[in-house]
Amino acid sequence: MENIDSDLYQTLEKPSTEQIYKEKGSKFLGYAFPLEHIDQVETTIDQLKKAHTKARHWCYAWQIGVEKPNFRYNDDGEPNNSAGKPIYGQIQSFQLTNVLVVVVRYFGGTKLGVGGLVTAYKTAAKLSLEEANVVTKMLKESIRLEFDYVHMNKVMRIIKEHQLQILNQKMELNCLFEIAVRKNKAEEILKIFEDLRCLDAKMV
Repeated sequence: MENIDSDLYQTLEKPSTEQIYKEKGSKFLGYAFPLEHIDQVETTIDQLKKAHTKARHWCYAWQIGVEKPNFRYNDDGEPNNSAGKPIYGQIQSFQLTNVLVVVVRYFGGTKLGVGGLVTAYKTAAKLSLEEANVVTKMLKESIRLEFDYVHMNKVMRIIKEHQLQILNQKMELNCLFEIAVRKNKAEEILKIFEDLRCLDAKMV
């Protein structure tokens, strides 16, 4: 049986505010960002480097995608798996995707050891995610509708009844609509339009 909520996922509404964790003179600044494209990772980290020119490390982890998520984490010069992996562990713990978490470290002169680093990076990441506002979003499919203008009322009745989102529309004698449909309802909605038999409907 299909999970009716399998097309839902959790992400962040907007970037978190800076969260600070201190340990033996070192400062760990945690930031969490919603992520739409992987290209945003490098841009965001570059901005943080410009904002914190005297910091020693900019460690991070990200995950993007829902059905086949892609992820990566980076220790940025810290001992292997002492920074990026515990940051990523917090993304998993909060069950988030389409998110980037960066922890900026100012070195305080005292080495923390691998265990101390793991705790510090994990805590800073956790603080940033706790501060952020988590929202639930849904995966959507697009359906393309082509029909004669005389059938507009029939089409609009279905769109309103099922609260569908119109992405693009061209209304002339021959009309063209592109609508967004919740992924788990896409086949059902497509069939409803096909059953009208007065238009061409297909997934795009």
